[in-house]
Amino acid sequence: MIRYEAFTKRYGGVEAVSGLDLGVASGETVALIGPNGSGKTTTLKAALGLVRPTSGRVLVAGRDTVADGRAARAVIGYLPQRLSFPDGCTARQVLSFYARLRGATGDEVDRLLARVGLEEAADRAADGYSGGMRQRLGLAVALLGRPKALVLDEPTASLDPSGALVVRDLVRSIRAEGTTVLLSSHDLGEVAALADRVAIFVTGRLAAVGTPRELARAHGLAVSDMEGVYRAVVAMAAERAA
Repeated sequence: MIRYEAFTKRYGGVEAVSGLDLGVASGETVALIGPNGSGKTTTLKAALGLVRPTSGRVLVAGRDTVADGRAARAVIGYLPQRLSFPDGCTARQVLSFYARLRGATGDEVDRLLARVGLEEAADRAADGYSGGMRQRLGLAVALLGRPKALVLDEPTASLDPSGALVVRDLVRSIRAEGTTVLLSSHDLGEVAALADRVAIFVTGRLAAVGTPRELARAHGLAVSDMEGVYRAVVAMAAERAA
């Protein structure tokens, strides 16, 4: 569903992502983890056509995100790390606005408000929402048009435990329906709970990729010890770079 082929992105003299080859199969959930500045957000934005490759290419549902960007974007939804909604607009107004852009119906607006648990707060101004409610509204926007794939950038960042659990449950229900999910996260417990495979980035390079079980076995660790896996992969990447 999403494929990076020798994807490289440079900003001036800085190589943010180098020669990335990574595929995300239809219905699969892949989590990107790594230190700040390791290339995760650049990789996510490339799938959306928001970042153009310096070299290589990115495909979504077989469509090149540069050469056939409109068709690629039509099948993908996006939840950014930082959400911004127009001041004073209600959740229903926000969702209705984006529905018109995506060619979705009023019935879908009502369905999604119910799905993310905002039907009772739909006519309240979204700028008064809690962080968790804002993330749920952002997910509703991302789900407009029934996309085949979702890109989620730190979906539970800055949320309290209750808000994070609600958002994770929503992501689980989305992936259970067969939607492809590509997400980034700094929460290793979240990654272990949500991802079919984990891709670990270090200084713009893919240092390791596999299921949590495969990665743990490769380092002689318990499958639940994602923290240990992460430490081991980052340490090995540092040794290779030295």
